[in-house]
Amino acid sequence: MPITQSRSHSRFARCTLAAAVALAAFAGAAQAKDKVEKPDLKFGFIKLTDMAPLAVAYEKHYFEDEGLYVTLEAQANWKVLLDRVISGELDGAHMLAGQPLGATIGYGTKAEVITAFSMDLNGNAITVSNAVMEKLKAKLPKGPDGKPVHPIKADYLKAVVDDYKKEGKAFKMGMVFPVSTHNYELRYWLASGGLHPGLYAPLKGDTAGNINADVLLSVTPPPQMPATMEAGTIDGYCVGEPWNQQAVFKGIGAPVITDFEIEKNNPEKVFGVTKEWNDKNPKTHKAVVKALIRAAYWLDAENDKNRQEAAKMISASNYVGADYKVIANSMTGTFEYEKGDVRKVPDFNVFFRYNATYPYYSDAIWYLTQMRRWGQIAEFKPDSWYMDTAKKVYRPDIYAAAAKELIAEGKMKAADFPDFAKETGFKPATKDFLDGVSYDGSKPNAYIDSLKIGLKGKEQVK
Repeated sequence: MPITQSRSHSRFARCTLAAAVALAAFAGAAQAKDKVEKPDLKFGFIKLTDMAPLAVAYEKHYFEDEGLYVTLEAQANWKVLLDRVISGELDGAHMLAGQPLGATIGYGTKAEVITAFSMDLNGNAITVSNAVMEKLKAKLPKGPDGKPVHPIKADYLKAVVDDYKKEGKAFKMGMVFPVSTHNYELRYWLASGGLHPGLYAPLKGDTAGNINADVLLSVTPPPQMPATMEAGTIDGYCVGEPWNQQAVFKGIGAPVITDFEIEKNNPEKVFGVTKEWNDKNPKTHKAVVKALIRAAYWLDAENDKNRQEAAKMISASNYVGADYKVIANSMTGTFEYEKGDVRKVPDFNVFFRYNATYPYYSDAIWYLTQMRRWGQIAEFKPDSWYMDTAKKVYRPDIYAAAAKELIAEGKMKAADFPDFAKETGFKPATKDFLDGVSYDGSKPNAYIDSLKIGLKGKEQVK
C-alpha cells in the first residue's frame, strides 16, 4: 500500500510539474505576444529544401516562443510570392536574394523590400538532359573509376552548343526568375566556358535577356523543371533542390555542377519583408529573425545531426512535397550526379555555419554587379551607388539586435555570431569562384570590368 501511494504521488507530482511547465510556457508566450505589434502572421515560401528554416521554426515552436502565431503557405511562383508580400497579403516570405534588391531599384515591380536574415548558402545545381549528357560524355575527361570528372566545365558544353548551332538548333536552358541566384549562377558558369548567356535591355523594353545569346534562357517555376526538360522544351536548367535530384531519380537528366563548385559558400535565399511592414512592426520583425536564427542553428547543429529529421519534416505535402529519399540525397551531405554516382558534398546545404544567416552588404553588392553585368541595370553606376543600395536593402542592424537578445536569454552564445562590434558587413576579397576571378565587394566596378563576358564600364546595350 505505501508503495502504491508513493507511485501515485510520484505520478501526481510529474503531472503537476508538467502542467506547471506548460503554464509557464504559455505565460511566457503570452508575455512575448504583448511585446510584438502583430502576433498573427502569414509567411509565403516556394517548394524548395531551403525553405527549411521556416518549417523548423514552426514545427519546433520557435515562433511561438516569441509570441508569434504563424501560418506558412506555399506560393505558385516567385512573382506571385513577391506581389503578395508587397500587397500585404503575406507578412513576409522566403525570397530569392535578388528580389528585395530588384524591387528596390525598380527592376520589374517597384517597392522597398528589405532583408535582415539570409536563409542559407549553396543548395543549387545545373542539370542537363540525358541526351545532352551523352553528348558531353563523348568530350569529357574521366577519372580512374571511369566516371566523369566533376565539376564539369562549361567549356565542354560549348562544344555541344556549337554542334547544335551547326545543325541549326537553339540550345535552351531554364532558370527560376530573372533576378534569381540561379539565373546569375547559370550565366556565370556558361560565361566561364566562353558561352554568352545573353543581355537584357530594359530601356528598350527587352526583358527576355537573350540579346547576343549562345544559350537561350527562360523562366520555369522550380517544381516544373524536371517535367519541362522531360518534355524537351529545355535542354537543361539551374534550380534548387530537390529538383536536380528529382531528375536523377526519374532517370531523365544528370547534374553537371553544383553552385558550391561555381562559388564556394555562395549566399542563396533571404527572408524578405517590405520596409513599410518593418517600420510598423519592428518588434515583430526582430522576433521573427530570432526564431529563424534558432531554426538555422538547429539545422546545422552537431555536424548536421538533425538533417534526417529535417528532410522528413519538409517532405510533407504542405512543405516541399517531394519524396524523403530525394530530399535527403542532398540535405544529408551527399549529392547524386547520375544513378549510382553518389559523391560527398558536405556543404551542399548550409543554414548556419560560416555566418550563413548574417546579411552581408558584400553579398548584396555581388548580386547588383551581376544585374549590371547582364544589362538589368542598364547604365553605369558609381561604386557608392552599390553601397547605398546594399544598405537600403540588407539590414544587419536588425539581425544584430535579434542575435544579442538570444545571447542575453541564454539561447545562443556570442561565439555563434560575428563580432558585431567589429563587423563591417563585408566579407574578405575572395577567389572562390570556378574561374579564379577575385571578388571584392568594396570595388564593384573593378570587379565587373574584370569579367570577360558582359557589360563593362559605361557600356549599354544598343
